[in-house]
This record gives sequence, C-alpha cells and structure tokens, in this order.
Amino acid sequence: MTPPRDPATSPTIVWLRDDLRVADNPALTAAAERGAPVVVLYLLDEQSRGIRPLGSASRWWLHHSLEALAASVSEIGATFVLRRGAAAVELPRLVSDIAAGAVFWNRRYGGPQREVDAALKSSLRDLGLTVQSFQANLLHEPWTVTTGSGTPFRVFTPFWKSCLAAAPPREPLPEPTSLDGVEGVDSDSVGDWALLPTRPDWAGGIREAWTPGERGALAQLERFAAHDLAHYDTARDAPGGEATSRLSPYLRFGEISPFQVWQRTQRGELDAAARRNAPKFLSEIGWREFNWNILFHAPDLHEKNFRADFDAFPWQAPDPRDLEAWQQGRTGIPFVDAGMRELWQTGYMHNRVRMVVASFLIKNLLVDWRIGEQWFWDTLVDADEASNPGNWQWVAGSGADAAPYFRIFNPLLQAEKFDRDGAYQRRYLPELGTDDYPQPIVDLKKSRDLALAAYEQVKRAGESG
Repeated sequence: MTPPRDPATSPTIVWLRDDLRVADNPALTAAAERGAPVVVLYLLDEQSRGIRPLGSASRWWLHHSLEALAASVSEIGATFVLRRGAAAVELPRLVSDIAAGAVFWNRRYGGPQREVDAALKSSLRDLGLTVQSFQANLLHEPWTVTTGSGTPFRVFTPFWKSCLAAAPPREPLPEPTSLDGVEGVDSDSVGDWALLPTRPDWAGGIREAWTPGERGALAQLERFAAHDLAHYDTARDAPGGEATSRLSPYLRFGEISPFQVWQRTQRGELDAAARRNAPKFLSEIGWREFNWNILFHAPDLHEKNFRADFDAFPWQAPDPRDLEAWQQGRTGIPFVDAGMRELWQTGYMHNRVRMVVASFLIKNLLVDWRIGEQWFWDTLVDADEASNPGNWQWVAGSGADAAPYFRIFNPLLQAEKFDRDGAYQRRYLPELGTDDYPQPIVDLKKSRDLALAAYEQVKRAGESG
C-alpha cells in the first residue's frame, strides 16, 4: 500500500545518470535545500527507445563507479537505490513506493534521453510532484551558444570564442552533509547486473590503470593541475609521456564536473607555467562542449554523416582479416598497433594516437567510420555519445569543423614526430623488431592515393549538390 504523500515532508528522489558524484551536483544540492529525506536513484535503462546500451569497458567502469557512489551517498546520510528497466516504468514505481513529493535530476542532451525526461517531467507534475532539472554537466547549455543569426555553430573556434565571451562558469557547489534517508526501500545489487567481464576477465589492465569514482576523479584533477599542466604545451602530444589530464572517463561518468575542472585550472593556485597552459587545456574542455552542442542538434550523430555530402563516399566492405588486425593491433604499422594495444589493455588511448588509428582505418583501409566508432564505443572507458562519434566524424571529414578530406595522417611520420625514441611503441609491442611482428597489411602510399580518389567523389557530389 502506498503511504500518503505530504507535499512538505515527502521524500525527494535525486535521479542520477551521467553525474555520479555528490559534490557540485545541483540536483542533490536542491534536494538538500528542500529539507525532506533524500533517495538517490541510479536507474540502468537499456530499454527506453533510442537509448544506446553501454559498451563493455564502460560497463566495467560503471560497476566500480556505482560502488564508490554508494559509499559517498551513505556517508552523507541519504539512501542509495539501484533499479533496472525503462525509466518511464521504474521511476514512477519508486515514486509510488516511497510516496515521493519531488524528483530532481541534472539535464541530459541526447535526443532520446531528452524525450524520456520531458515525458516524465510532464507525467510526474500531473501527479502533483515537484519536478526540476538542472545544469550540471556542461559549462554552457547547447541552446545558449548560437551564432549571431541564432543558428548552431558548425566550427569550433567561433563556438569557443562565444563561450569565452559569455558569463564565466559558476563556482562548484559544495558536497551536501547530514541528509536524511528513507528506510526499507527495495534496491538491486550492482553485482546482480553482471556489468563486469568474467569469461574471460579481460579487465586486469584497466584495473591497474584506473580508479573509478569521485575521489579518484578529484585526485586525478589535483595531480594534473599540480604537476602536469605546467608541461601541457610541450608534452601533451607525446603518447609516451604523462602530460595529458586523463580526466575524460571521469567527465564521461560525471564523477567530476567541468565546473570543478574549470575552477581548479583557471582560478586555482597554479605556478606560472601552469597558468600559461590553462587556456590551451581548457580549449579541450571546449571541444567536449562543442561535440555535445553538435549532438544536441544532430541526435543521430553516431549513425548518420553530419555532412550529407559524405553519404556519397564509396566505403569498402571491410576485409574481416584486416579489421581484426586493426582491432588487435597487428596491422604491421607500429604506431597504429601500439595505440590499439593500449586501448585493449587500459580502456584508453592517447588522443594523438586516436586520430592516427582512426585515420588508418578510414583512409588507408576505406572502412566506414561507424565501424571504428562502434569498436571504440565498446572498448573505451571514456566513450560518450557526443565526443566518440564527433571525433570519428572529424577524422573522416564528415563531421562538424572536420579535418579536410585530404588530411591523411601518416602513422610513420606521426611516430617519428611524437614518439621519436620509440618508448610508446616498445611499451605495447614487446615483439617489435622480431620475426613475431607482422608485415604491414597495406601499402601506406598506395592506400593514401586510393583514399584521395574516393574523397574526390565526395567533393564532386558536394559541388553538384
């Protein structure tokens, strides 16, 4: 039997999605300010129409992130609940179970997610609940950054200039303390969701490389700001070093917010070199914002060319042996193979190398970018709905502010420039230089010429269109 609802004291549900943190969480802060008991819900929704199921590496991360979040929610006194199923079914069910009087969440920006949220906001309000959504995971919400004519930006530089000219990002919110929870609420166990690999357990290298959760995120931000930001300008393109922030998976799952990153690297205590490098680093946060802006206006970004003229591109049916060689890091091109081995071992790949391995698949093997995007979706711990397809389309030339069609990364020259001493390649290719290392599966020069000829078809289609 559903208990009666008192509008003033009935519990608040905070529905978390890609915002798995207790600090700088506007929905949780609003729940604390409401003053009623708080239930923090994570709902694993793989059933709602259009929702893209998580890839394998992301499922591994989610398991550990939820374990960390459960501990943090318990520490501040709220009740943590896990449910699985379609949001339109499970959220109202929890509302009924606890006679909730309010539901708060932080906004999402993908098309199917916005449809789910809008329908729930309407139906729950019709039941008399207070329902509010908040800005939490982007510095600038997509509808607030437009060109002078009110249209979305398609080029990054003017987009980011517009962002920088706007009001500065707000200060991060403190972690709530001393909340009340609700006793006796049914919850799933994260272990029952089978998010972790078992047969085989391929996650050993990922476990060694990462500490999922909010505390791991804040520790990584501090390490980067205090030690690596000072060298970001000179060392960020070298995959053998440690100059990049490695914050992307934490941002993807919302274990840290862009407001926290902005505050620490823009207004926090930094030495002179770090202060000088901060704008360059923050432009990478801007690129993340740009991709989300694009996704907001093009919700089918992982399925459809952003530039329609690329529909004319003559993709080749992938040779299964070549595709497997690319996936396994056995193409015979060391810089490509090192990147793909890094991905398999750690769930991550240095950004410079991501561009190279994507260019190799798309332009040397003429494989549709969607095939590569799907592989990254399954194997990257930081794959999100905006940056993953946005970056693949950028390399292909089909996306917003895309690299021109004739830009084809030469992996040999890239290695010579960014891994001159070969440290990165040797780290992931112990057989390099022996008979066990394979011969190249493709001639780089000949395949480049074929790619240029193929891209000419796209160019002509655009001119005739």
